[in-house]
Amino acid sequence: MKLEDKEFIQTWERLQSAGEMAKETKVSVRWVMARRRLIERRYNIKLEPKNKKGNYYSSGGAYPSKLDLGIRNGTVLVFSDAHFWPGIRTTAFRGLLWAIKELNPVAVINNGDAFDGASISRHPRIMWQHVPTVIDELKACQSALSEIESIVKENCKLIWALGNHDARFESRLANGAPEYERVKGFRLTDHFIHWQPAWSVWLNDNVVVKHRFKGGIHATHNNTLWSGKTIVTGHLHSLKVTPFSDYGGTRFGVDTGTLADPEGPQFRDYTEENPLNWRSGFAVLTLVDGKLLWPELVHRFADDVIEFRGKLINV
Repeated sequence: MKLEDKEFIQTWERLQSAGEMAKETKVSVRWVMARRRLIERRYNIKLEPKNKKGNYYSSGGAYPSKLDLGIRNGTVLVFSDAHFWPGIRTTAFRGLLWAIKELNPVAVINNGDAFDGASISRHPRIMWQHVPTVIDELKACQSALSEIESIVKENCKLIWALGNHDARFESRLANGAPEYERVKGFRLTDHFIHWQPAWSVWLNDNVVVKHRFKGGIHATHNNTLWSGKTIVTGHLHSLKVTPFSDYGGTRFGVDTGTLADPEGPQFRDYTEENPLNWRSGFAVLTLVDGKLLWPELVHRFADDVIEFRGKLINV
């Protein structure tokens, strides 16, 4: 059953479910999701889904705590801690754009802290430090994420696993101006309508992506030990893979590093020019018949150069 854009929008607003819409129009769920994303981009609108309890994810509702993607086959790219800053386009970010074009992922997951929130931090100003305004940071995030949106295939899912820096945007408003709750624009996701938010993203029953869990230098080991799952986190900027094997087999703790430059202005003052056990890059996850292959990392090798699968690639 073919639907014009207007008919599609009207049908979605009535059903608000890809499964129900696919059943009524006799097409696949995948087709519905791809068409939905195309229409959202074309008209700059958000076609809201409903959750299992029948409540709608809107600018005034709570973020879903968990998204189940049910991926059995395909490549998923996971980046985190981009801390997008006005005027800066890092090597790792350009590497991510290269990987999207090269690997054709079924999902791209922004694993938290794309927004830094430097001017609304709970931490005091460091001497006479100058940081971007909230609107300048929002524009930097929108510019970078729009580049990703412009090159992914129509059926590629765009997910934002929220981080502690991202939360600064709404926490400052919720605590300082609670009367404005539910006003459009006061939620971070109001400004990024193509990215579906959640606190955790489950690729399938065995692989979970979220911004943070355990802390410290042994976080990747402790994450997979205590979760009992392969768990992919950011937050610590370390970019590494830690395998863990027991009677149940092998699972992984993955840290997705930082898409930012560890020596960038976002970090320069509060790290006080100390040596940092941080690395710039992102993770590539490949699933075959529901099983995760050994996680791969893309690492910034030098300015304008990334390393991946034993090769140096100019970006």
